[in-house]
Amino acid sequence: MEKITSEKSSIGRTIGIMSGKGGVGKSSVTGLLAVGLKNQGYEVGVLDGDLTGPSIPKIFGISKRPGQSEEGMVPVTTVSGIKVMSINLLVDEEDTPVIWRGPLLANTVKQFYTDVVWGDLDYLLIDLPPGTGDVPLTVMQSFPMDGIIIVSSPQDLVKLIVRKSINMAKKMDIPVMGIVENMSYLECPECGKRINLFGKSDIEQAAREAGIEVLGKLPVDPDFAELCDEGKIELYKSISDYMKDTFDRIEEKLGGETK
Repeated sequence: MEKITSEKSSIGRTIGIMSGKGGVGKSSVTGLLAVGLKNQGYEVGVLDGDLTGPSIPKIFGISKRPGQSEEGMVPVTTVSGIKVMSINLLVDEEDTPVIWRGPLLANTVKQFYTDVVWGDLDYLLIDLPPGTGDVPLTVMQSFPMDGIIIVSSPQDLVKLIVRKSINMAKKMDIPVMGIVENMSYLECPECGKRINLFGKSDIEQAAREAGIEVLGKLPVDPDFAELCDEGKIELYKSISDYMKDTFDRIEEKLGGETK
């Protein structure tokens, strides 16, 4: 399939963030990556491809509609300057359900890439819906993807779920940059001891067996959850502490410069 282009924009790198199932905090990790990259001086956009469960606008605290220009829709800009496009910015109420069949969902995500005036971006992060359905398939087949980052959590079926996501990306000939384990542990505020809320993680073994790298392990942090609920993810102070190695590894895999 011929790759689509975004003629109204100059996009350095396009990275998809996916998960094998819902509930692992994929959108939160996408937001963390976007904020961290922005804090490093990059121009960043987030395309919310999870049309039936969009949460990117909520965690960034944005609700106004995208602008309009002669060239197309203009994404909404967050407090720190991250550009966002989401179906929830186009509906009257944020709890309005999107009851569409797969092909319509997939075509809408394609339009969010081709018909939105993203401008000059170093990174466009695409928050994909969980699983291996129509939207992830369309994005991998149609978009000029530089890589996929998989988000998981330390639970029993992680190996099977992660391998499905990895195998899909490989079949689509998209590089799997690595995996981020979310909700990996809880850090005791009194003694600093790490508590494995979901039992011992086997993400390292799963990654080795799949031939990919663990990019990072993120803790359960009540402060982070509260800021996301309040739409203030950009105020989270621990991003660099938890994500520095992840950013370094991403840049290394992409060869450093984005353009």
